[in-house]
Amino acid sequence: MSEAAPASGPHPVRVALVTHYYPAHLGGVERIAGELASRLAHQGIAQIAWYASDCDPQPPAAPGMHFAPAECWNAFERRFGIPYPFWSLAALGRLVRASRTAEVVHLHDCLYLPNLVAFAAARLSGRPVLVTQHVGFVPYRNPLLRMVLGVANRLIGGLVLGGASRAVFESETVRRYFMRFVRFRDAPLLVPNGVDTSAFVPVSPALRGALRARLGAPPGSPLFLFIGRFVEKKGLGVLNELTERMPNVHWVLAGWGPLDPASWRRPNVTVVRSPGSGDLAPLYQAADLFVLPSVGEGFPLSIQEAMACGTPVLVGTETAAGCPIAGAPILHEETGNEDTAARWGDRLEALVRAPETLAELRPRVAAFAREHWSWERCVDRYAALLRACVEPA
Repeated sequence: MSEAAPASGPHPVRVALVTHYYPAHLGGVERIAGELASRLAHQGIAQIAWYASDCDPQPPAAPGMHFAPAECWNAFERRFGIPYPFWSLAALGRLVRASRTAEVVHLHDCLYLPNLVAFAAARLSGRPVLVTQHVGFVPYRNPLLRMVLGVANRLIGGLVLGGASRAVFESETVRRYFMRFVRFRDAPLLVPNGVDTSAFVPVSPALRGALRARLGAPPGSPLFLFIGRFVEKKGLGVLNELTERMPNVHWVLAGWGPLDPASWRRPNVTVVRSPGSGDLAPLYQAADLFVLPSVGEGFPLSIQEAMACGTPVLVGTETAAGCPIAGAPILHEETGNEDTAARWGDRLEALVRAPETLAELRPRVAAFAREHWSWERCVDRYAALLRACVEPA
């Protein structure tokens, strides 16, 4: 985080922040929430009490930040890869009290039980609620899961997003999805996440070569990278087929979850389990291409971080549509169909045959990230939203 002088003028807004996990869990939602919250607190814009599950360590102490870990049961994620922790009654009681007294309640995503509890407590107490929605509809293979999620989005999403003082989306795809059936109090906003371009930067060819060697990539072999949870939604089944189809490519799969790429037993696959935040930039910097055949995404932070490092990306067409900036240098293919692996395999093999395509994209994607994804602009937008929530109309 870049250093900045605390803001002068109005007092910091007292915010109760609610996420399902803390950033140590390594998911994009909680990492984005943490970066935004720490910058708002550091600049004196907000005093933040952050309520999240206690299954991961809380962030280090920082001025303007208070952490309230909630006792939780997280078996759904451990067993099925579905990140849905259940909090204890005592933790929910503390959250209710905080939501009644905060000046603003800030929720990240609308379907989690603690977020729903915080929303109800805030609204009953006349407190404004700001919701940042990251995820839309996930087309799970299981028809029951698809049905439950669709109904939940319409009922709970309609209630929380429609009843919030302001709703913010990071992805145009997700915003369009909810606009089909939610009646918002005010027009929902699109606010792209920032990316830390001081940490995620391109490196020299020599350093890239050293990073590639460290990951076991043979000299001259393309290195393709995936970072994310090892779950169905992220496209692990597609990656399984691709790694078998393309033995001439060295694949690095970094993440965590119930599916285990090591069980594929492929000599061209390196698995990096639960990479720390400091491990991410070298992974992006080493890769020739970041590959994310996921479905039901917003616009993941991993795409922005890869591009900031000068690494081109190949993502689902729906995911790419979440970034509506004209001319965005994002490679994309359809996902979610029976022929997804074949289609992606053909596209990837064409890129392997024409390595100059990816080489020419490297400076373009890095420049695009620097120009369009600024944490400073993102923080300014949220600072204005928080002020608008507490100032009389």
